[in-house]
Amino acid sequence: MTNQYDVIVVGKGNAALCSALAAKDTGAKVLVIEAASKDEHGGNSRFAGGVMRFAYDSVDDLMKVTDITEKELAETDFGTNTTDEFFDDLFRLTQYRTDPDLSEILVRRSLDTMIWLREKGVRFVPNFGRQSALVDGRRKFFGRLPIEVSGGGAGLVDFLDKSVEKSQIDVVYDTRVVSLILDGCKVTGVKTQCNNQIVEYHAKSVVLACGGFEANPEMRTKYLGHGWELAKVRGSRFNQGDGLKMALDIGAAPYGNWSGCHATGWDRNAPEYGDVNVGDKFQKHSYIFGLLINAEGRRFVDEGADFHSFTYAKYGGEVLKQTGQFAWQVFDSKVKDILRNEYRIKFVTKVSANTLEELAEKLEGVNPEEFLNTARAYNASIKSEVPFNHTVLDGRGTEGIYPPKSNWAQALDAPPYEAYQTTCGITFTFGGLRTVADTGQVLDVHLKPIEGLYCAGEMLGGIFYFNYPSGTGLVSGSVFGRIAGSSAGNAALNR
Repeated sequence: MTNQYDVIVVGKGNAALCSALAAKDTGAKVLVIEAASKDEHGGNSRFAGGVMRFAYDSVDDLMKVTDITEKELAETDFGTNTTDEFFDDLFRLTQYRTDPDLSEILVRRSLDTMIWLREKGVRFVPNFGRQSALVDGRRKFFGRLPIEVSGGGAGLVDFLDKSVEKSQIDVVYDTRVVSLILDGCKVTGVKTQCNNQIVEYHAKSVVLACGGFEANPEMRTKYLGHGWELAKVRGSRFNQGDGLKMALDIGAAPYGNWSGCHATGWDRNAPEYGDVNVGDKFQKHSYIFGLLINAEGRRFVDEGADFHSFTYAKYGGEVLKQTGQFAWQVFDSKVKDILRNEYRIKFVTKVSANTLEELAEKLEGVNPEEFLNTARAYNASIKSEVPFNHTVLDGRGTEGIYPPKSNWAQALDAPPYEAYQTTCGITFTFGGLRTVADTGQVLDVHLKPIEGLYCAGEMLGGIFYFNYPSGTGLVSGSVFGRIAGSSAGNAALNR
């Protein structure tokens, strides 16, 4: 292995692997540098659920991405996620702050990128298990997420990894990039630390795709605020913000929602960092069908404001704000069969009871009397004349209580009762670098391009603010990873 390349890609998750493949397609000589070992490689992508949010007008578009059988076609309503619907969701959840140029590229190139991923060997399948239900004998999708990667995020990394190996792209592991090499104002390579030695790798273009700062408690507290050092990390322990720091050190422009992040409900007793053997199963996303109860015994969010796909990424932060940084999700037997499969794993913090009074005593850390008051007031507030339908925003809400529950409100009156204790699990941070939208080239603080430097994935700032539509992160990583890699490769070959 030489130390001279056309393109160096820092990181080895979805965005980095897409960058490497796209750079290789230009004819460039490419090196991928991964801080983790071969056993732990893959960044946050390896811990993702694998759902993919992309624009499609009909099932004909889906069939460009995956094989759908005649039987599935006949028995399934796959719905749509038109460009307008995708834009509407992204604009609404980010409170219209998402960068217009980046969001335009993300939405309009999403389908083409999915097709490209398939050409690179990624296998997609219908997302029957988590985003659909039988309605009058016909399977119906909800949340506009009908497609996932076979094998989830880990499967995506494995598929792309095989393509990288087939393309004969060089990869080094256990190697932390500590700084960028500058020749005047031009990036010409990276300094790395491996086996207690500093090793330099030189290239005409460098793509930074090594994640945000979600695994760094000091940076979380600095940028996200008080208490965020207490969050669990859903994914990789290697996402320490190194790429962001080294880019800022040479004058790169910060961009986006640096005090914002993707954070979900996560098992209270999950390990400090993600477990590749459990993947995303510590998450608890069926709260929309129950109640979220804090230490004071009270509700604190509208559990039924929308499908979990549009609220889960901000409700983890709401849990972190509660006393003790936890919340119990409470259900009765009426919804047991529609709880997601992560409620059935072996490692789960759960209590059961045959009465609400008995349950109140088992909710560790919760004021039992106030919980019973909350549950009784909730039971009395439900618009019972509206039918329950978990596949749509059914409008079965509450009256006279705060916060309201807008949809899927059902009385807690069918024992046995179950409750699951959750805390905040941080997935990725929203703050990143400012780039030329259609090339991925990093801009400096005076908004001038930094020659030789590109970025993608979590490091790209400006797309997500405040909240996040589920399934968008992996697609964004692929779209902008592909763009950055192709731009870096073409620039290197023309220098």
